[in-house]
Amino acid sequence: PPTPALLADLPVSLGEALRAAAAEVPDQPFIRMAGGEWTFGWLHAESDRVAAGLHALGVRQGENVSLLLPNCIRFAVLWFALAKLGAVTAPVNTAFRGAALRDAIDLVQSRLVITDTTLYSALAEALPGLPRISQVVLADGAEASANPTASPLPPAGAVACLPYQALRQIAPDATTLPRPAVGFADLCLLLYTSGTTGRSKAAMIPHRFVLGHARLVIEGLGLRPNDVLYCPYPMYHLDAAVMTVAPALLLRGVAAIGERFSVSRYWDEMRAFKATVFDFMGATLTMLWKQAPSPRDREHMARLGWGVPLPAWAPEFEARFGCRLVELYGSTEAGVMIYTPLDQARRPGSCGRPIGPFEVALQDEDGFTLEPGATGELVIRALEPGLLMAGYYGMPEASLQAFRNLWFHTGDLLRQDADGYLYFVGRRKDMVRRRGENISAAEVEQVIESHPAVLACAVYGVPSELTEEEVMACVVLRPGERPDAPALAAWCATRMARFMVPRYLRFAESLPKTPTDKVEKFRLQQAGITADTWDRDHPTH
Repeated sequence: PPTPALLADLPVSLGEALRAAAAEVPDQPFIRMAGGEWTFGWLHAESDRVAAGLHALGVRQGENVSLLLPNCIRFAVLWFALAKLGAVTAPVNTAFRGAALRDAIDLVQSRLVITDTTLYSALAEALPGLPRISQVVLADGAEASANPTASPLPPAGAVACLPYQALRQIAPDATTLPRPAVGFADLCLLLYTSGTTGRSKAAMIPHRFVLGHARLVIEGLGLRPNDVLYCPYPMYHLDAAVMTVAPALLLRGVAAIGERFSVSRYWDEMRAFKATVFDFMGATLTMLWKQAPSPRDREHMARLGWGVPLPAWAPEFEARFGCRLVELYGSTEAGVMIYTPLDQARRPGSCGRPIGPFEVALQDEDGFTLEPGATGELVIRALEPGLLMAGYYGMPEASLQAFRNLWFHTGDLLRQDADGYLYFVGRRKDMVRRRGENISAAEVEQVIESHPAVLACAVYGVPSELTEEEVMACVVLRPGERPDAPALAAWCATRMARFMVPRYLRFAESLPKTPTDKVEKFRLQQAGITADTWDRDHPTH
């Protein structure tokens, strides 16, 4: 007989999941932000009301609608409203400007963009290059007025511009909202890849992807119905949408969404939200760790933090802040299917073992599976439908390349031990090839960032006069520290293989990053060797 699906009891769609939660616990808090707290019942009713307005504007099943919004309750309302219509939410990186913003919206072929006054100027500059856009819905960024005529609208040329409050009032009766049949394989989101190595792509995310990975997050992290899941990262990112809001929905718990990551406000916001679980990224965790110790370091309710990568000083962080840290592995295109077992002792450097209905393997460049101990590219197969992205929107060649040989190719290099634990080595494109040696940028970064004067760094390859590449590091120092390239290079030389020690060092006030705190290394590589770069081979130049 056929094997029952491991995730067979999931709701079919995001809208169905919210309807069920609202019927079961209408007055239970669901989303918590600095601006307030909203229940399951309120979000269900409000998203119905907004869905009716969107339908009156002509939004139909299968249509892509671009959101250019900061973290706010309207984002969640619109996501659920569009899901109920069978439409697809395409949330755009709010840092995009000019050609990047124009390309992102044009890629998904939206005719409607929903934004607010804080971001409208960037959109207005891009509109002349977006002939498909016929409508803009504009919200008051300060949420200061319920009067749809209170805020003057910026000029939008030939594009019709409608206030968000009018959108809420355009349909007199939300009970007449059409209920299209939305299947688990229908698209729910278009999530843009981070664009750290080049132009962003839009991953097509089905409803089952969102709800399936929400269930896996609950299982892999041992989440509880009384948990408050805190995420300070953008809602257009996998962490906030799929790994925070969606698990809270299934748990009937609380998703606490910060406006943005702030190292100075982080713990205060955690306390205000009464957060019990939080997620981190390597750079953000490092910044929290390098803050001066405080008597309030343990004055919070957090019991668990999850993220990647987990640094060598994680045990000291846990002792100082009184909460457990766990590492996992995931991506926008594949979700998260590798978790550190909570009932096992930590294996330093490991991101855990696979869980759920997936088959994973490590392959060489020719597609052959490697034995344990070898480093290879992580490839994934889903054993149930809808748990991987459906491809890159409008990019069939890129989709075929990603799914070649019947595997999804992550582009990440990992190794596996004899017990099945996986260890992240680096991005295939984040390896530096120097004189026949493959050098993991992540490993060099980990060593440099352990220096007490260093706040953050990025390691990348630059062209060598001997062909291949040389290792270069861009370093951000902690406040009050002075640059000393020779001393830092000497310090590296005692802690890593000689061929790994950066030849070039450059100090900067900050690293170029996406809003999700991933370093845009392609920008550093484009800058190359600058006038203020220190060269280990020619230290006096």
